[in-house]
Amino acid sequence: MPETNGDVLCELKNVSHEFTQPNGNPLRVLEAINLTVKEHEIIALLGPSGCGKSTILRVLAGLIKPTKGDVLYHNSAMAGQNPGAAIVFQGAALYPWMTVHQNIEIVLKAKGLGPEEIAERSRKTIDLVGLAGFEEAYPRELSGGMKQRVGIARALSVNPEILFLDEPFSQIDALTAESLRAEVLDLCGSKDRNPKSVLMVSHDIKEVVFMADRIVVLGANPGRVRTIVENKLPRPRDYRSAEVLRMVDHLHDIITGAEMPDAPETTGVASSTSTVSSIVSIEPLPDISSSEIVGLLEYLDARGGKEDMYKISADTHTEFGRLLSAVKAAELLEFVDTPKRMVVLEADGQKYVRAPLDERKGIWRDRLVRLGIFKEVVELIRRQHNQEVHRDLVLETIVFRMPFENYEKVFDTLVRWGRFGDLLAYDEVSELLWLQQEKQ
Repeated sequence: MPETNGDVLCELKNVSHEFTQPNGNPLRVLEAINLTVKEHEIIALLGPSGCGKSTILRVLAGLIKPTKGDVLYHNSAMAGQNPGAAIVFQGAALYPWMTVHQNIEIVLKAKGLGPEEIAERSRKTIDLVGLAGFEEAYPRELSGGMKQRVGIARALSVNPEILFLDEPFSQIDALTAESLRAEVLDLCGSKDRNPKSVLMVSHDIKEVVFMADRIVVLGANPGRVRTIVENKLPRPRDYRSAEVLRMVDHLHDIITGAEMPDAPETTGVASSTSTVSSIVSIEPLPDISSSEIVGLLEYLDARGGKEDMYKISADTHTEFGRLLSAVKAAELLEFVDTPKRMVVLEADGQKYVRAPLDERKGIWRDRLVRLGIFKEVVELIRRQHNQEVHRDLVLETIVFRMPFENYEKVFDTLVRWGRFGDLLAYDEVSELLWLQQEKQ
């Protein structure tokens, strides 16, 4: 879309939001968000998992009413759903028992349009997204990219002022995603038709540099705006151009500078007299598998022990946010260091990756018990008379120690990492957790 100083379509003013957890405690996911969406621009929300990108999109769409702050549409307070918006989700979210044209027509019927207009809009949008000839096909007969085309057609059929894209290209192959991005830009590039603007959520830095005019970089726990980067690169943009690559590098530096700081934070050592210090000292566990961590270590070992994060992402075809989580996990276990954008295999990481399988388990176990949450859980188990602890008690510990984390994901990661090193055993039926080595 061309550069613009257009009118504001919708806006967030000092918006914060909390979800209520099952234990009744609030979980703040957004903090003091201020954001405008103007005519004729594409805005991208970029940041780590859990920073509230999709929540911001849903607040602007009127699907979530924020705990605090104002949501405006054309400078008036918005009540209910945003009347000028349509959303394309990560999964196409199609009705499997309906054909392509039926999946599009159902949203038009919900708007109360007449049969002739429904048929005309359905036909036009099917042609627009390149699905002519597939009107009677069912979702099971379509490729992933074609399903997303149906999702895009369905959103465009209601003639929205604003098109919301919630990571719609993340679950399809790279070539199809590249093609669909270019097509969305073409569809949204005219000033004389809707949609006038696009708000997209993405983890993919190259994607937002290719598509966006403004890039909103978010921090996590809770989600807040860290900075907004103006992208004035002329269109059409080339993924391989020096200008695009420089912008990609710039955004990498912003994100990795916050997520992987060179110097450790001086949070202090936990003590029994300081509740705050005690909470801060418990490290959140990235939602990443042990095999992904080991894969990263083996990749580094095969390449002389160090590599640039972006190069690793490209070589391994790993989405950058996912790679960042794997790197953070490996650093948490003291297997790697992260000076600036480099990932460097530490001596203990090299020792692990070159050790026999039985020795690897011992090294992994040794690393786990140095982490605060594993220490707490091990001590909790040992305090029980039968040396077993119920899942609910561990969840309570996680909620108390990590109030801003998804406690169920942390529990799952704790169990997976613990099983991998033969530290923990868990029975899904009884929901009991115990120490593997002490029950043999």
